[in-house]
Amino acid sequence: MRRLDGHLMSAVRVRDAEGVRALLEKGADPDAVDGDGLPGLCVAVAAYDTAVAEVLVEGGADPDRVLPDGTTPLWRAIDGGSPAVFSAVLGKEPRLRLPEAARERLLALARNWYEAGAAEELRRRTGAPGPAATVRVEDDEYHWVDQVSLGGLVTRAGHGAILTSLEWAFRVLTPVDELIARAVGQHDEDHVDWWAGCWILSERRSFETWSAVVAHRHHPALAHRRFVVDYLRIRGLLGNGPHYEKKASELLAAWAAEETDSGMLAKVLDAFTEYEHPGQEDIGLRYAGHPDPRVRREVPYALSAEDVPLSPAARAALLTLTRDQNPEVRIRACTVGMRDDELLPEITQALLLLTEDQDADVRGAAAAALAGSRDRSPAVADALAALLDDDNQLVRLEAAYGLALRDDPRVDGAIERVGPLGAGFEHDHRLSALWSWKFRKENPTAE
Repeated sequence: MRRLDGHLMSAVRVRDAEGVRALLEKGADPDAVDGDGLPGLCVAVAAYDTAVAEVLVEGGADPDRVLPDGTTPLWRAIDGGSPAVFSAVLGKEPRLRLPEAARERLLALARNWYEAGAAEELRRRTGAPGPAATVRVEDDEYHWVDQVSLGGLVTRAGHGAILTSLEWAFRVLTPVDELIARAVGQHDEDHVDWWAGCWILSERRSFETWSAVVAHRHHPALAHRRFVVDYLRIRGLLGNGPHYEKKASELLAAWAAEETDSGMLAKVLDAFTEYEHPGQEDIGLRYAGHPDPRVRREVPYALSAEDVPLSPAARAALLTLTRDQNPEVRIRACTVGMRDDELLPEITQALLLLTEDQDADVRGAAAAALAGSRDRSPAVADALAALLDDDNQLVRLEAAYGLALRDDPRVDGAIERVGPLGAGFEHDHRLSALWSWKFRKENPTAE
């Protein structure tokens, strides 16, 4: 067993989460310690290793184990300031089993960090003069946080998110206005504080919470209004229930008619089109000629309700948008309008032009739309084949995929022309289609 524990600590130190999992399954102690008596969970916390921390906690490591200095792994995760690491150490279940005094100490720790600020708290702890060094880091796959260093100590300034999550874990119902103020402090939807506030409020399913959040759509500050849109989108993804679905769609419809800021209006329309509303087409037509392309690019989705034929007015508006001066507006109009037989010839011509755009993202989007198009004409196949020599690898991949769907002989050699795609593409449907085409070609008698 000691040998297993030693191997476990080695895997923790080299950040090998799968190795840690395998050793735990073989019987290694999840609370194994290193030569200094420090548990593996604390080693992972200090290294900001979310994956290893999560595996250890799932394997039985004790986040509340009291260490010689009086702290615990969970305490140290709060000190570290990473919401991702903190969440991994906290675990999936609310920590209500902790004595009330222990819960209050943890809340006080998180609150102190948040209210003092990471740099000031480091300065208080170290006594070091001068400014702190700050660098932006990715705390998880989607959200960022500042990492702050001073006097030999390092923390991440995600204590607002940690405090919000910890309060919810202990079922402290912090006032909605306070949570929103905490979330929007960074004015960035990708900041950890913003995400934590949005997520936790969406977890609080009462009508009182919903009403208090959506009241901020009238707030003069754009950040508060943006927060409401994100909240409604997350609520929709989690499942609102019929009552909230109707209320959200009605609220967003009214908001779209009232919002005066173009950027905010675009976000409202983006959220609105994820719901069903009888006035959806009318709202789309109202903004089809809006001067801001951010607004116009949301219009196609409002004009095309799922499984509903396009009206003549919607078809005409979409056709106009396929000729818009903004390429992203044209792409979205084409993508939405492709299912309409009357629009398909015009849309195909618009997409063929977009395959020659200077922007690789536009060329890639056009290739993707053409790949999935019902148009099987030689002109489309030739345009896709021409993109096999594009400088951008993802454009080449979309083009090759479109040719594979058409069983075009020019797919032969396309895998090599696309080139190695690396990690993250192992299960990509486009690459799978290319390999399937190649297999069928080389094994014509295979069943």
